[in-house]
Amino acid sequence: MIDYLLGVDGGGTGTRVRLALATSGVDGTELAQGAGGPSGLGLGIARAWASVQEAAAQAFTAAGVKQPSLDRIAIGLGLAGVHNKQWAAEFIAANPGYAAIRLETDGFTTLMGAHAGAPGAIVAIGTGSVGEVLFADGTRREVGGWGFPAGDEASGGWIGLRAIGHIEQVLDGRRERSAFADSVIEACGAIGSAIGSNQRDAVQVWLGQATQTAYASLAPLVLRHADDPVARAILLDGGSEAANIAHALDPAGELPLVLCGGLGAALRDFLPSGLLARVTPAQGDSAQGALRMIALHLAKEASQ
Repeated sequence: MIDYLLGVDGGGTGTRVRLALATSGVDGTELAQGAGGPSGLGLGIARAWASVQEAAAQAFTAAGVKQPSLDRIAIGLGLAGVHNKQWAAEFIAANPGYAAIRLETDGFTTLMGAHAGAPGAIVAIGTGSVGEVLFADGTRREVGGWGFPAGDEASGGWIGLRAIGHIEQVLDGRRERSAFADSVIEACGAIGSAIGSNQRDAVQVWLGQATQTAYASLAPLVLRHADDPVARAILLDGGSEAANIAHALDPAGELPLVLCGGLGAALRDFLPSGLLARVTPAQGDSAQGALRMIALHLAKEASQ
């Protein structure tokens, strides 16, 4: 018997979980929330499950409920990296014992949460980025979401990669030094006022260890220096890329559009005015969308 539902939103920066009673249905009242470390599949299947379990345990603790055995819990997950079918299959195969599991992209669960299951479009911008649309006839379409570093335009990883490209040129003497460049260089472990081989070496070490999450950690620095011409150009390019995704999803601009993700609100000031006029508030987040997804999955199974 399934007593509880978990809705999970997981990416390269962190994992968020929402907990509800199985009897509460699709629009049921949630009991609590939890959070854990990164669970993007590109960081490893074992690490992803560990972060999910950490967040789930925290949600039960917050609800004041002793966590039952996993065979009494159904879980819906929207995770970064699900586009890689091999990773997705490995993740499902490593299910630690949940009674029912539904795995989708974090873009789809974000779409489900943002419009409460109704037709609409989203551009989700966080560590990565993706666009999703649900049409009135029930068909879906995805734009972007190709993954870092080849895709994920406008995302934290993409913004950080652009910032790194700039400081490489600064350290080479190809671009002028600035407070913005100095802050990024320092964030990469190259501390000191004089540009030299020691700073280059420090950045090389950082690059050799950097993940998408590490690149995304530089995005707040770019936002903080938005008055710097180079930083502002990066952010405006990000806004333009977000607009391109939105237009490809819904060229006629007829559906409601939600800008989601940890960087969605931060990039609003850098969006083209035409797109900004279409943006509406989200009705829910990706974890709520994942909760709705698993509830619908169970309801469908019960009706068959």
